[in-house]
Amino acid sequence: MKIKIGTRGSRLALIQTNMIVERLKSKLSNISFEVIPIKTKGDIVKKPVEKIGGKGVFVSDIEKLLLSGEIDIAIHSMKDMPSKIPDGLYLTSVLKREDARDVFVGKNDFFLLESGAKIGTSSKRRMLQLSMLRPDIEIVPIRGNVDTRLKKIGELDGIVLAAAGLKRLGLEKKITNYFSIEQVVPAPCQGILALEFTSKFLPLFEEVKDEIVDPDTEYVSKIERKVLSVSGFDCNTPFGFYCEKNEDQLIFHIFKNEKIERLVVDKNMAYEVLGEIRWE
Repeated sequence: MKIKIGTRGSRLALIQTNMIVERLKSKLSNISFEVIPIKTKGDIVKKPVEKIGGKGVFVSDIEKLLLSGEIDIAIHSMKDMPSKIPDGLYLTSVLKREDARDVFVGKNDFFLLESGAKIGTSSKRRMLQLSMLRPDIEIVPIRGNVDTRLKKIGELDGIVLAAAGLKRLGLEKKITNYFSIEQVVPAPCQGILALEFTSKFLPLFEEVKDEIVDPDTEYVSKIERKVLSVSGFDCNTPFGFYCEKNEDQLIFHIFKNEKIERLVVDKNMAYEVLGEIRWE
């Protein structure tokens, strides 16, 4: 039996997919796996994401292949997933969450850059929070995969990326600054990988879920994805949310309306609190 796995074709996407394939192989030794790189609309059209369809531009083409049966499962970055997925598909987090923080890669320490320094990022969430930290810098929109963006350093004084991607690529040494969660609140589900599949894969998933699903990561991913649906925010909205899980409490780090908030919440009240927050 062969399982066909769809994923984006970037170096990072393939590394992330292979991480999961190795875990699947450890439990499903009698099954072979074929990774199928897929160019999505978000990879092909070099315009700001919000102008070509929002979050779904990186996953909708892959989901069509899932539903048609051309691939059996798909691996995504969870933060690329819209709040709703098509009927007939299942979604779960996989593996333990990587470092969720944003980082600066540049010529000098972010906080020591000269006034007027040019910093590249494609995210409105990052743009606004960086401007709050350093109102004197110039934010320059950039797009492309991690390697493409890194090549911009030189013409720019630096760029801001997710720590998770750089670490998975083995490029951690390039990081100049880590922004704390309190300084730059991440996007919901940043650092989390996602597995999407149809009912055809469900029996095999039941066999492997204890090997590939980290309970704490799955818990916070559900809360962070719930925020996407209750808030109604999309990539046009500068918005960040990160759920920190402790023994009996959760800490919600929220960036909205140009303010950063921190809420300590009883775990049993998490979804009720989300429904009571004023998101507008």
